[in-house]
Amino acid sequence: MTMNLAQKLIQSHLVSGTLEPGSPITIKIDQTLAQDATGTLVMLEFEALGLPRIKTEISAQYVDHNLLQTDFKNADDHLFLQSACRKFGLWFSRPGNGVSHPVHMACFDIPGKTLLGSDSHTCAAGSMGMLAIGAGGLQVAMAMAGMAFPLKMPKVLGVELEGQLPPWVSAKDIILEMLRRQTVKGCVNKIVEYYGPGLAKLTAMDRHVIANMGQEMGATASVFPADDAVKAFLKQQQREQDFVEMKADEGAHYDENDTIDLSKLEPLIACPSSPDKVVTVRAVVGRPIYQSYIGSSANPGLRDFAIAAGMVTGRRVADDVSFDINPTSRQLLEEMSRTGDLTKLLEAGARLHQTGCGGCIGMGQAPASGRISLRTVPRNFPGRSGTVEDQVYLCSPEVATASALKGVITDPRDLDMDYPTFHEPEQLPDFRPQLQPPQEIPVAIELIKGPNIKPLPDFDKLPDTLTGPLLLKAGDNVSTDEILPAGAEILPLRSNIPAISRYTFSRIDENFYQRAEKLNGDCFVAGGENYGQGSSREHAAICSRYLGVRCVIAKSMARIHRRNLINFGVLPLLFDKPDDYHRLEQDMMLEIDQPIGQLKNDKPIELKIHLSGDSIHLRHDLSEDELKILEVGGLINEVREQHSITPDQTA
Repeated sequence: MTMNLAQKLIQSHLVSGTLEPGSPITIKIDQTLAQDATGTLVMLEFEALGLPRIKTEISAQYVDHNLLQTDFKNADDHLFLQSACRKFGLWFSRPGNGVSHPVHMACFDIPGKTLLGSDSHTCAAGSMGMLAIGAGGLQVAMAMAGMAFPLKMPKVLGVELEGQLPPWVSAKDIILEMLRRQTVKGCVNKIVEYYGPGLAKLTAMDRHVIANMGQEMGATASVFPADDAVKAFLKQQQREQDFVEMKADEGAHYDENDTIDLSKLEPLIACPSSPDKVVTVRAVVGRPIYQSYIGSSANPGLRDFAIAAGMVTGRRVADDVSFDINPTSRQLLEEMSRTGDLTKLLEAGARLHQTGCGGCIGMGQAPASGRISLRTVPRNFPGRSGTVEDQVYLCSPEVATASALKGVITDPRDLDMDYPTFHEPEQLPDFRPQLQPPQEIPVAIELIKGPNIKPLPDFDKLPDTLTGPLLLKAGDNVSTDEILPAGAEILPLRSNIPAISRYTFSRIDENFYQRAEKLNGDCFVAGGENYGQGSSREHAAICSRYLGVRCVIAKSMARIHRRNLINFGVLPLLFDKPDDYHRLEQDMMLEIDQPIGQLKNDKPIELKIHLSGDSIHLRHDLSEDELKILEVGGLINEVREQHSITPDQTA
């Protein structure tokens, strides 16, 4: 039977299940990735499993998010992560090495392998012919322990690329076109596989740009073949021996199909405040801007900065514009220094920031209030930049740079200049010596835990009768940034659940924490379509549970957040009739009698409304394994029961 590439990758790692779309499967994980905003919980969770060492081929821990050391918290957590890597056998990438995804790509991506990461943009590694999936930290810890990763077999959307990109149009415009077509929820439970003659002129790093933002469409993964472009990248990184050709069989079938003629694309831009609000740049030209930002895991390549440098050579950015350059790796910054591109950018008036995620995650570089910020980052959810009422537009480096020069949103085709040329260097210095390798011989190492690192909370099982108020009613496309915000003030508390939980839902209801604390009991939360989109941060689930949220009811849910809720014992339910969402009002008293029993009956679940005596029918899409996890109150509880581990044994 002929197979597409996504099916081949899954089949070669299949532990259980079949390739029938929608059916439960488990797959073997070869590599894992964690970053510091999620990694502290990953390490605490792995410690809670009671295992001495990881069982994956490669696991790596990166410090790229929480780089601002305004007090002891981030610095302490960096030491904790370094000690955990030494103790458990992971690679450690220290602060300053760069963003996890391009660094992992340079050092460890291998065609044909599987990668699970506690960062939603782990899917970027699909550019290298890998099956790369973002997940919550607890599932990454399980994969590090050698356990198979469970998911529903996704449908595969085949996207044929034809033609060649015209001047001033680049990879960012391809993924923005995909978002224009698919929206932020159009690829939930799907893998997007790119193929066709249009790939010939797209480098591995171009493909990284596209694969990275597959998460913004809700996709489980994005997959590209491993071909000459991937081979050239590995040769550049002095890892040519890791190349394995990976491609779909001739005549492979896809569950859904689409085609993009690259030659017909033009510069695109996503307007505030969603990645799918995509229009042509022509439609918004002339709007004054405050900031133009180049960098992030969504545009991390050398060409993204070199093109910008070529555009500003001999010119200066507009007086009212902050031109922010956020290099994505130490390797890239060194090469920009060697070629002179960094000097060109600085001479044009650019502001240079340290290598890392920076403003993409709201860690500095927040724009002025009421002013437009153009960014090459993957997301523009409300307030994610660090400014509450921000106006963030997503665009290519070409659009960002052209606009910085003019001071207003500008179509780069309107500039009086030729499109700069760029050729990837044939070879770059091996990046792996910059990382700290795992110790070959395990030794007794004490984990370094500063005062801000607190033990994971213990959560009990669902009660026989779940009763409580609807403490929050949210709308459509609520992101994990809105459930548990990031930023320089909040993320340093990531290892301290009691402290960071104070910010839960603060961007939707600033009084949520006080109301939950006063209630001190069980409660419900309701949402519309695509609840929990965006980041993989499991804090959005664990903090909700810590404050008493025992059930989330929505019209639909994003894949990663749904599973994170299950992992921490929060019941994810769906409206049987979406219009019933309008029958619920905040502070209503709700009740589900015998929730576990009703889940197992395979019948509609009855949600009782106390005041009216009315009821609403709900449904679920839980697998048998997910039901077992909820029955014991979460995934850690299940593992402890399986291995007869008590909480005091892992404290």
